[in-house]
Amino acid sequence: MNTKTDDFGAAEITWDLSDLYSGTDSKKLSEDRKKAISKADEFARKYHGRIQELSVDELKVALQEIESIYDLIGRLGSFAHLIWSTNTNEATYGKLMSEVTELGSRIHQKLVFFDVEWLAIPKEKAQKYIDAPELKHYQHYLESSLRYKPYILEEKGEQILSAKSVTGRQAWVRFFDETLGAARFELDGEKLTEQQILSKLHESDRELRKRAADSITATFKSLNHPLSYVFNTILADKHTDDRLRKYPQWITSRNLSNEIEDKTVETLVNAVTGHYNLVQRYYRLKTRLLGYDQMSDYDRYAPLKQTETKFQWDQARGIVHDSYAAFHPEMGEIVQQFFDKRWIDAPPRPGKRSGAYAASTVPSVHPYVFLNYSGQVRDVQTLAHELGHGIHQYLSRLQGILQADTPLTTAETASVFGEMLVFQNLYKKLEDPAEKLALLVGKIDDTIATIFRQISMNRFENAIHTERREHGELTTDQFSELWYKTQHDLYGDAVTLTDNYHLWWCYIPHFLHTPGYVYAYAFGELLVLALYEEYQKSPDGFADRYLDLLSAGGSEWPDRLIAKMGFDINSSDFWNQGLAVFERMIEQAESLAEKR
Repeated sequence: MNTKTDDFGAAEITWDLSDLYSGTDSKKLSEDRKKAISKADEFARKYHGRIQELSVDELKVALQEIESIYDLIGRLGSFAHLIWSTNTNEATYGKLMSEVTELGSRIHQKLVFFDVEWLAIPKEKAQKYIDAPELKHYQHYLESSLRYKPYILEEKGEQILSAKSVTGRQAWVRFFDETLGAARFELDGEKLTEQQILSKLHESDRELRKRAADSITATFKSLNHPLSYVFNTILADKHTDDRLRKYPQWITSRNLSNEIEDKTVETLVNAVTGHYNLVQRYYRLKTRLLGYDQMSDYDRYAPLKQTETKFQWDQARGIVHDSYAAFHPEMGEIVQQFFDKRWIDAPPRPGKRSGAYAASTVPSVHPYVFLNYSGQVRDVQTLAHELGHGIHQYLSRLQGILQADTPLTTAETASVFGEMLVFQNLYKKLEDPAEKLALLVGKIDDTIATIFRQISMNRFENAIHTERREHGELTTDQFSELWYKTQHDLYGDAVTLTDNYHLWWCYIPHFLHTPGYVYAYAFGELLVLALYEEYQKSPDGFADRYLDLLSAGGSEWPDRLIAKMGFDINSSDFWNQGLAVFERMIEQAESLAEKR
């Protein structure tokens, strides 16, 4: 099979997972699987039925013990997922991931009594635990968990939901990932992976982009039956869980996890959809810059010719490291570890999952970064983005496994801020207005994708969850119609959506992996636009305060953490401030276009 591609010096940039386990046949991996079950059994024998009776000191010990169990199962799960991501076609890796997923479910069933019993404690008594000085380190974890009090089931019900998730949603998500990991897209005599074909949409050759779009659609058509079935099944599965827990809306569980009010999300969505005209204004400008009469969906990410420069891996590494180090030396030191200690897997290859992510793993180890590097400027930005996550995860490890992970609302802050640092670094080095314009156009493209496209996808999610709950299973055509409508609302008549584009909902993993996730990208981008503007106005002490924000992890409510940086996320004025910065980017592009 021909999968020829330039590796841009990234072919040997593969991660070393030995800090987790030496391999799938590792003796320690086998021992830890047994140890995890043993520790969970011992914890249950010691505490089951006793949580309400524990003293403050005893509850502290219990929390420390459950952290050690979560760390152990998290280590196993991280290794299994990371190694499977690099080759979803490898049966050994799939088998390990399935076994570790089942193990995690078994352990969750043994430990779920802890949450059930904690949430059954009367409010006044629970508050005394929360306020106890001895439990200060766990204060936010205990306090935030109370939000689930109205929605938790009895212990047996929780165990059943955990058990069925292995053969339910998690199994279908794995099938989706492996299906797209194995998919090939024929283009000009080559059979490309999903990541390779999607990268062609960023090339300057319009005919190449069109052929790539045709190829993408042809493969999607061949897969539309199984992918539609997966979507329907996961939508139904979530509806079942939500109904059993009595969640009032499909998005409620996500907002609870994100520690954000429904009203705040509505304010964000309304602010962004109310500014769709900015996107249409920009694409009319870009259409003129490209010399087209009309822009089509496959033209949206077309570069201006000056941005065709390809970046070798070492160049990308230097740009990203220097950008972080210039902002704060400690961030530069953390980034250096990712490169030196082989915490990054960069090259695309057959069977490898598409996209990019940063895996926090567990506090006792360190994060890893997963990429599909293809040498384009957007890949440099993606490296910066995922290393931003990595820095955030590395710093927040001090909070322990119960509070290290941040809600998705603040999880995208460090990643998007890192992209901004790299963009500004590159932009300041340019003197030619045409080169500046080309780079700025690329940044605006990325910002639209992060803010506006994500909110349009949130509108699609809202539509399909609502339709599935009210009218039952959706056909492929119904999915496509809802996708087309929510996308047309965004692009208006500034971008022509071809018939091909109707099917392009079917490959987006966030809809299945983490329903409701996508608005967090818009949240993070708008927050970063406001933060960076504040940094430019008042740089003294900003970097240290920013690192404190990242180091806090999930140990405080997001609105309080962001308030320390001077912003109120519950106000529409805050979101409009970020959108105003974006509008100035368009004005800057319009000004540079006149000079060009």
